[in-house]
Amino acid sequence: MKSLINVVSVVICLLISTGCETLDLAKFAGGGQGGLSTDTIVSGLKEALSKGTGNAVAQTSKVGGYWDNPSLKILLPQELQKFGDTLRDIGLGSQVDSLEKKMNEGAEMAAKSAAPVFLDAIKNMSFSDAKAILSGNDTAATDFFRTKTSDKLKAQYAPIIKKELDQVGAAKLYSSLSQKYNLIPLAPKVNANLEDYVTQKALDGLFLVIAGEEKKIRQDPAARTTELLKKVFGK
Repeated sequence: MKSLINVVSVVICLLISTGCETLDLAKFAGGGQGGLSTDTIVSGLKEALSKGTGNAVAQTSKVGGYWDNPSLKILLPQELQKFGDTLRDIGLGSQVDSLEKKMNEGAEMAAKSAAPVFLDAIKNMSFSDAKAILSGNDTAATDFFRTKTSDKLKAQYAPIIKKELDQVGAAKLYSSLSQKYNLIPLAPKVNANLEDYVTQKALDGLFLVIAGEEKKIRQDPAARTTELLKKVFGK
């Protein structure tokens, strides 16, 4: 984190003076290679964000990106698991399995549309956004993307996920399960809209992966795969 503290020093310097244009690289990166300009630092940040989001999209959009990852796998809401188990007990388990498989395939297909949304957010990042990310915690960039892109991602994900679910009549089965559950007195209500449920779970998984990528770039030297990343985030 020492490097990030030094980056913040540059940002603060810029806020109070126009004369602070470079940073001593010996202090910033532990070397004696001159100074890093503010443009270089911001470029390094944007490259890191592009790399992290690109990796996250690649991981989640591949076949099995959600289904094969226990941390991301989308299952029926916990409240409906009992109904799913009952269907399995009476020989209808294949319907439940098909439903859950399509939920995850929909999330994987939708993830392919995420990259341009992230790149647009990076392109339009303000100076204050960059300052907040550089001075923030290990998920500051992830929080930025969640705030700036969630609405756009939901709008893009929803129709893709709906198309996948419609292929097996998943929405009809889910609606039947959720409606029966919601009739139980005093039980907390579950979202009866499968498309909304899967879309939200898909985005939760995507941002979870982005947070992991952000942490790696901040803390793991091996994750800094370009010279610019090594300069800006190097110890």
